[in-house]
Amino acid sequence: MIVWFTSGLIMSLLPIDMVHGDHRIDRNAEPALLVDKTFAPVAALLAKAGAPVRQLQHRMLLGRPVVEAQLADGKIRLLDARTAAPLPPIDAKTAAIIASRAYRGGTAVPTIERVERASTEYRGALPAWRASFSDDDATRIYVAAETGRLTSVRTGTWRLYDFFWGLHIMDWTEHERFNTPWLMAFAAGGLVFGVAGAILLFMRWPRRRRRKAQGTARTAA
Repeated sequence: MIVWFTSGLIMSLLPIDMVHGDHRIDRNAEPALLVDKTFAPVAALLAKAGAPVRQLQHRMLLGRPVVEAQLADGKIRLLDARTAAPLPPIDAKTAAIIASRAYRGGTAVPTIERVERASTEYRGALPAWRASFSDDDATRIYVAAETGRLTSVRTGTWRLYDFFWGLHIMDWTEHERFNTPWLMAFAAGGLVFGVAGAILLFMRWPRRRRRKAQGTARTAA
């Protein structure tokens, strides 16, 4: 119970903006999208997607208008918004540029690594690129390889929060399951102790009042 209360206290003391990494990243680094007549028609985009399309979304990527074509199988394909030409997946160099533009810590060049599997630190879109910056917060920015979107930012504050979150929900490995046997057992134990304490208090309260009354009567006599 002490661990549970302590972890909850520490998490409540950490500023949520710092946990999210808002002090390290500008999520609106890309300029606003301005639609004009030079954009390719929807029919051309659907034809160039190469597979049945579920959804089309226009957006900016490194100052260039692109279209995200979400395919029926869940995959995403990038197209040029003006020519409808398919664009290649985001490579390491492009991911580094995307992360550096959003990074608020100056002009540092990040170390780029490809991420193929989910972990306790990252559970976003895969595959992805991890851009690691050498600052005092050990900032890591994740960029989706399919879309070039900034999917996550991880800092020392986030890792501290995540550690205590894992303790709080008693999921020592994945840090996301809040219905673990440990948590249910401790919650049930806490409930039992709470109810038992309330019952004992209720049972003892009248006796204490009677004893006090008897003591007053004896003093008066």
